[in-house]
Amino acid sequence: MATYRRTIDLPEVIPVFPLDGVLLLPGGVLPLRIFEPRYLNMVDDAMSGGRVIGMLQTAPGGTRMNPALAAIGCAGRITSYSETGDGIYMIALTGLIRFETGEELPRLTPYRQVRPSYARFEHDLAEDEAEEFDRSAFLGLLRRYLDGKGLSIEWEAVAAAPGPALISSLSMALPFDPAEKQALLEADDPDARRATLEALLAIDAALSETSGDEEGDASPTIQ
Repeated sequence: MATYRRTIDLPEVIPVFPLDGVLLLPGGVLPLRIFEPRYLNMVDDAMSGGRVIGMLQTAPGGTRMNPALAAIGCAGRITSYSETGDGIYMIALTGLIRFETGEELPRLTPYRQVRPSYARFEHDLAEDEAEEFDRSAFLGLLRRYLDGKGLSIEWEAVAAAPGPALISSLSMALPFDPAEKQALLEADDPDARRATLEALLAIDAALSETSGDEEGDASPTIQ
């Protein structure tokens, strides 16, 4: 995002939206449907300021109403906003930079706020510089995974997408569990994230194929 070139330009305090199994990455776009009153309030406040919200997952500990927060999240800027007739907000967050959660502020709002540290992830604000990779082998692995899950995908769009954008969009969209999503978030750089994604695809594909063999049921083939 052109608005933020340096970490010094980013907000010192941000609202956070803990949501397990949901991943936002720098440069990625995450659509969200907001209906809970405290998060409607959060969006209202964000829209009146810098439009920045931190997405993160929960961690073990805390309570059901106030769970512990993951150590690392991703800040995003609201780049699309609309309101339905029944008061639901439809927004899109575009990922800016990851952050270390840092200090949580005393609860003065219905939603939670933290004082993030961006320093470790300043490189997220630069253009992606990922190495070329064997796309044919990667797409074969992706097909095995999708077949095992019974999922479909627009293969023409996948083939045409730039490498870093493809890895980010798949990391965000595929139905990995929260711990796997966190591993993708915490990967050091685009190449490390691709390696993590490949490992997760291979493990899940192997498990699906083993399960299918045991049940005597073949996975569907995507054309």
